Amino acid sequence: MSRISVSPRVRILAVAVLGAGLLGGCAQDKSDLHNYIAEVHERPGSGIEPIPTLEPHEPYLYPGHTRSPFDSSVIEQPQIAEDEGEPGDAEIDPDRPREYLESYPLDSLSMVGTLERDNMRYALVRTPDRSVQQVTVGNWMGQNHGQIVAITPTRIELVEVVPDAFGGHIERDNSIALQRAEDR
Repeated sequence: MSRISVSPRVRILAVAVLGAGLLGGCAQDKSDLHNYIAEVHERPGSGIEPIPTLEPHEPYLYPGHTRSPFDSSVIEQPQIAEDEGEPGDAEIDPDRPREYLESYPLDSLSMVGTLERDNMRYALVRTPDRSVQQVTVGNWMGQNHGQIVAITPTRIELVEVVPDAFGGHIERDNSIALQRAEDR
């Protein structure tokens, strides 16, 4: 392949001719555009419609409703009758040392398996930080003073002590089911 050599003067001349051709293309007849603009300017202007007047609002007063809707003193407070309930009598031992799994909410713990050793069944519990803890009947877990009462191959059963509506505490049954392998 042979290469043609072009002098710098020829290059400059070619660029100048190309630029003049491009600029010449912009100088076309624009008389129709000028005629349209002149026609628009000659049209008579239309007036601007006046702002419509608004009628003043007349409030409607409902008969018999004279109190303020923002007055909260008329809201009736529910009264608990003496015969509706009594505080629960479940007790919490404040001196009992807390176990590790009591620092987690029960719904954040998951059962991942069981073990049997020396005729004793243990449950394997995964914590939110992905560590696995071993528990057995009598251990405590969850933040509601939950004590393990039974361990089956598919669940951990607990009895929790929770506050009731009357200022005391009641016992409540709860459980954690075995988590399937595909859900882990």
